[in-house]
Amino acid sequence: MDVLEAIKNRREITSYQDREIEKEVLEAVVDATYFAPTGNNLPSKDIIVVTDPEKLVALKDTTPFMPWIAHSKAAIAITGRPDISKYWLQDSSIAAGYCWLEAVEKGLVGAFGAIYHAEDPEESERRESHARNVLGIPNDRKVVAIIGLGYPDETKPPKKHIPKEEIVHYDRFQS
Repeated sequence: MDVLEAIKNRREITSYQDREIEKEVLEAVVDATYFAPTGNNLPSKDIIVVTDPEKLVALKDTTPFMPWIAHSKAAIAITGRPDISKYWLQDSSIAAGYCWLEAVEKGLVGAFGAIYHAEDPEESERRESHARNVLGIPNDRKVVAIIGLGYPDETKPPKKHIPKEEIVHYDRFQS
């Protein structure tokens, strides 16, 4: 599958088959996350690969919107390093996108657990603290996202997008 096809086919799926993810498949997803670009090529992110079923169940309480992660077969937590780079949030976000696209390429599906909350520092701290406690993440990292992964137990039709001409502008913004 080419990259554009993976982007078009990507859907948030929260229902997974009771099937383990093969080591080489999971490692390909980890590699895509690891090799994602970073500003100034700085090591501004950490990647935590979670396959322990007890930890996956514990992560469901990170936010009220993540009960599905308890049923995933693996998860990738991505943290940012504000002490390393001012681009930590961008770098972590790009890594999450690469992670998800490689998962689609390998026949997996995923769901995005947004942990860092830029508009609500108290909620962000609550979410991040929970993830830190479950995964042993140091306090100097910002927990940006946790992506649950598995083989799909459901399919969804393609998303309906806002017409392209309402979003894409050429040479200057057109209202």
